[in-house]
Amino acid sequence: MKTANWPRTVLGILIVAVLLFPLYWMVNASLQPSGALLRPDPAFFPVGGTLDGYRKAVATQGPNLLSSVIIALGAVFVSLLVAAPASYALAQLKVRGGPVLVFVMLIVQMIPGIVMANALYTVFSNLGLIDNYLGLVLADSTATIPFAVLLLRAFMISIPKELTEASRVDGAGYWRTFFSVILPVSRNALVTAGLFSFLFAWADFLFAVTLTTGQSFEPITVGIYRFVGNQSADWNGIMATAVLAAIPAAVLLVVAQRYVVAGLTSGAVKD
Repeated sequence: MKTANWPRTVLGILIVAVLLFPLYWMVNASLQPSGALLRPDPAFFPVGGTLDGYRKAVATQGPNLLSSVIIALGAVFVSLLVAAPASYALAQLKVRGGPVLVFVMLIVQMIPGIVMANALYTVFSNLGLIDNYLGLVLADSTATIPFAVLLLRAFMISIPKELTEASRVDGAGYWRTFFSVILPVSRNALVTAGLFSFLFAWADFLFAVTLTTGQSFEPITVGIYRFVGNQSADWNGIMATAVLAAIPAAVLLVVAQRYVVAGLTSGAVKD
C-alpha cells in the first residue's frame, strides 16, 4: 500500500463498514427467533438460527413484492418515455420557453410529497385510479419525471451538436436523429435515470399508503408497515421481509454501478 493512498483506503473501508453494519444486523435479526431479539444482550451471530421469518415473509409479502416490481418497472417506463424526448428538446432544440420549463421542474422538486399525494388522491378518486396499478405508476412518475429530465438534459447538452447536424444533413428528421443518434449516445444517462426512478418507486411509501386501501393489492413498503402493526412481536419475520425488499435494489445498484458512475459524470464537464 502506498503511503499517499492509505488515508483513502482507510476511508473507503470505514464507509463500507458503516453501510454494511446495519445490513448485517438486519440479516442477523431475520435469522433469529423473535424471543432472542428481546433479550438485553442479543447474539452477534445467529447461532441456532431459523428460516421461519423468511417463510412467513414469502407467504404473506410475496404478492406485495411482485406488486412493487410491477409499479417500479412501470414508473421507469413512463419516466423514460416522457423524459428522454423532453430532455432532447430542451438540450438540443431551440424550444421556446425552455429555461422557464427547467425552472418549473426545479420548483416541482421542492413541493412536499404530502401535498402532491393529497391532490392526486382527489383526482385519482374521480378517475377510479385508487387501488390501481396505473394510478401508483402515474403518481410515482410525477416525482421521477422532473428529476429524470434534469439529469438527461444535463448529459444531452454535452453531446456535440455536430452529431445531430450531420444526421440532419443526411436527411434524418428530428425523431430519426433522436432514436438513431441521441439515445445510443445517452445509454449511460438513461440507465442512471431509470435506476433512480426504479429506486424511488420501489421505496415509495407516501403515495402507496395514500392511493391504496389494501383491498386489492399493496406495495411492499405498505406491506411492511401493516405487518409491523399487525404482528409487532414477530420481529424476525419483519426483518426477513425487509431483507427481501432490499435485495432487488442492491442487485440493481451492483449491476448498474458502472453505468451510473459514467452517467453522473459524463455531463459534468463540457469540452
